[in-house]
Amino acid sequence: MTRKQWLVLLGIATVVFTVLPYFLFDKRLEHTGGPGIIGFEFAATKARAAAILREWGPKGRRIAHLSLIVDYAYMLSYGGFFTLAGFATRDLAQARDWRRLAAAGTILPWFAAAAALLDAIENVFLLLVLGGHGGTFGPLTATVCSGIKFTLIATAIGYVLFGLAWRAATAARVKSAQM
Repeated sequence: MTRKQWLVLLGIATVVFTVLPYFLFDKRLEHTGGPGIIGFEFAATKARAAAILREWGPKGRRIAHLSLIVDYAYMLSYGGFFTLAGFATRDLAQARDWRRLAAAGTILPWFAAAAALLDAIENVFLLLVLGGHGGTFGPLTATVCSGIKFTLIATAIGYVLFGLAWRAATAARVKSAQM
């Protein structure tokens, strides 16, 4: 498959794995009286994690467990999509001699892959906490991984969006210059 075909496929998978888990799992967790999964990701302490688990009850813990397992497919889709989209942005920048954007593209596409890896590590620790084996280290490690993950993926997405905006602005300038 070409890079463009992979981008389309991973883009569709990213949307599917973003929307479905949110509506199927996170909303169900909120109905238990506790926070959604992101609140659990940022529990940070054993006491807060234990309070969330109590609020969720057995049903909520089962939903959270399933949500964290399904999240691994989402990691592959968003990590793959935004890594490839970042490389496509870099390649376009190199082809059009947009030096700064191309230079940023030597590093920034990898942020999406790193975010997915941190997401996987975070989920391991959250699953340990769900199973009662996280101790004080599990919630804190999950929170640190989550914070870095969100920063990295936001940066990677920002790079791709900036590249798209720059491409559109350049196309508009070229089109108006031709008229």
